[in-house]
Amino acid sequence: FGSSLLGSGPPREPGSRHADKNPSAAMGKKSYQNYGKTFRKPKRPFEKERLDSEMKIIGEYGLKNKREVWRVNYALAKIRTAARTLLTLDEKSEQRMFQGDALLRRMIRLGLLLESEKKLDYVLGLTTAKIMERRLQTKVFKLGLAKSIHHA
Repeated sequence: FGSSLLGSGPPREPGSRHADKNPSAAMGKKSYQNYGKTFRKPKRPFEKERLDSEMKIIGEYGLKNKREVWRVNYALAKIRTAARTLLTLDEKSEQRMFQGDALLRRMIRLGLLLESEKKLDYVLGLTTAKIMERRLQTKVFKLGLAKSIHHA
């Protein structure tokens, strides 16, 4: 009983086991996780300028580890990406008006933008320092309620 008599289908590549049986597997893995990513590791782990800037931020704002810096950078990257995609749309498009207003409202609520800065261009100008200034530890230290940033 050779395989040619059974009619097992066309010959397959050695590495593609069951590739044609489940079409959704080829499209991409479905994620059943209840949460998304919160930070992204840098592509180059030992880039001198980045390491120095991260250490400066950690020292200035009293962070626990590099992951806290990466988390802020990732959140900022997502916000700026959203703003960039909205800026590519037409000024009068419905999506840009609604999502743009929602994004600006969120930034104002978080205290990252002022009421006078209600434009998507200002969202692109956000920096890591601006987000770090909004942390409770930074506020407590700046108000003089703690002796040091680490004490805060």
